[in-house]
Amino acid sequence: MSLSFDELDVGRRITTPTRTVTEADVTNFAGVSGDFNPLHTSETVAAESAFGERVAHGALVFSMMTGLARRSGDRRADVVAFYGVDRLRFTAPVEFGDTIRVEMELVEKDERDHPTASGVVRYETEVLNQRDETVLSCELLSLVK
Repeated sequence: MSLSFDELDVGRRITTPTRTVTEADVTNFAGVSGDFNPLHTSETVAAESAFGERVAHGALVFSMMTGLARRSGDRRADVVAFYGVDRLRFTAPVEFGDTIRVEMELVEKDERDHPTASGVVRYETEVLNQRDETVLSCELLSLVK
């Protein structure tokens, strides 16, 4: 059972299950997105980069974040649509083998006059690795019934 806009409280926190980022994830994402940047796909080029090794695409980490948020196991908001993202930052590289999780806090509710939704909710969102380092931060906005 999903939570309606009125049932969601500012301050609500969600922590997701974890997911390990693999070489196969990066290879598949490169194929789907067409982003074959050698920082992600070439051991030789990446070894000479500031990272010293291949790293996951930022867009892949963002996509994994949305998937993890959907699988949180918590009673989810009755989302009509993904409304947007604000203040997106990639703050540290995600290496192959890193295990990530998502932590979210509902920080704002904005009622809307919309035919299929009651309002927009804003979540401050962080993706953390196994060392509790923030690798991505943003504000996610969802249109909720």
